[in-house]
Amino acid sequence: MTDTAVGFSSKPDVRPADARFSSGPCRKHPGWALSSFNTNHLGRSHRAKAPKARLAEAITRSAQLLGLPENWKLGIVPASDTGAFEMAMWSLLGTRAVDAFVWESFSKDWADDLTTLGIENLNVHKADYGQLPDLSAANPDNDTVFVFNGTTSGVRVPNLDWIKASRTGLVLCDATSAAYSMDIDFDKVDVLTWSWQKVLGSEAAHGMLALSPRAVDRLENSAPNRALPKIFRLTKGDKLIDGIFSGATINTPSMLALEDLHSALDWADSEGGIAGLKSRTDENFAALDAWVQKTAWIDWLADEAATRSPTSMCLKIVDPAFTALELDARQALIKQITQWLDEEDVAYDIGNYRSAPPGFRIWGGATVDASDIEQLTPWLDWAYARAIQTLTTSGAA
Repeated sequence: MTDTAVGFSSKPDVRPADARFSSGPCRKHPGWALSSFNTNHLGRSHRAKAPKARLAEAITRSAQLLGLPENWKLGIVPASDTGAFEMAMWSLLGTRAVDAFVWESFSKDWADDLTTLGIENLNVHKADYGQLPDLSAANPDNDTVFVFNGTTSGVRVPNLDWIKASRTGLVLCDATSAAYSMDIDFDKVDVLTWSWQKVLGSEAAHGMLALSPRAVDRLENSAPNRALPKIFRLTKGDKLIDGIFSGATINTPSMLALEDLHSALDWADSEGGIAGLKSRTDENFAALDAWVQKTAWIDWLADEAATRSPTSMCLKIVDPAFTALELDARQALIKQITQWLDEEDVAYDIGNYRSAPPGFRIWGGATVDASDIEQLTPWLDWAYARAIQTLTTSGAA
């Protein structure tokens, strides 16, 4: 255990240059400036030629940065990653059995929604926070639903080897905090969704929906017979609404948020593309992991090293003085620690997700600098030592 966790000490001398470690919306990219935006399209119809072309350009650039196969379709859709994934489930699932893999909050939401959709043969494979379910249970004849990276648990799939390339079912992957930061084998997925607000650090409320040729074929030839609200419709007359994937969005997008995305894409290009983004993300994980490995009171929430997320880095407190407390007391202590760090302008928004075990969630996506992670860790020691001393003094520990 570090010295500061044993006894309360003075505050560290150095603060992170940027205290924003939120897991969504996430920190803006280095050098971000609103004054640099192209504002020519603000106040214009998104259907007009030039603004529509700007939307189409964002789609093309996003696909190229991600390395999306050329025969895939990519579109901008409403309601962030949630809207994109709901659209995919409602439009595609229901003609065959579904395997849903659940190990954190959002994967549970998708399984619950599949129940609401009335999927007759729904197999839900569950695991607790910090673990993965048995991925080998995926039936290649069934449709598969999973999150690539559990943003609320910090647990990711280590690879997609468990998915068969020769499958007959479709694979729907929620990749919102994995896209642009983790390797994705596109031969193993048919639908991929993400949002602008995560690894690229752009504004929220817009989602990206990517469809493989197999997914398009399902939509046009064997989609479930289900009434859909306008906002979920991907086909018209049994044909894909191709405009969605060329800049004609379903509803009115924010042209200001669009320019924010272009700014993020410009920055990504300057960092060497996706390889640069992954490298920055890995450096952030390494910086936090180095501290975790030498600090006895803290540990990763993810049990297995290969499943630890480098973006939504979730930590649990393992000190017996903390684990012996009742759940409400542990949550209250986390709230107190994060409040102190917020007041010191050291770290904002790093408390655990509301349904996750008490602990910390620190964003490590590419827009974060590793030096800020390194400078945060002494403050975590300081705040925890202060919290434990407070408990001891009050007699609660």
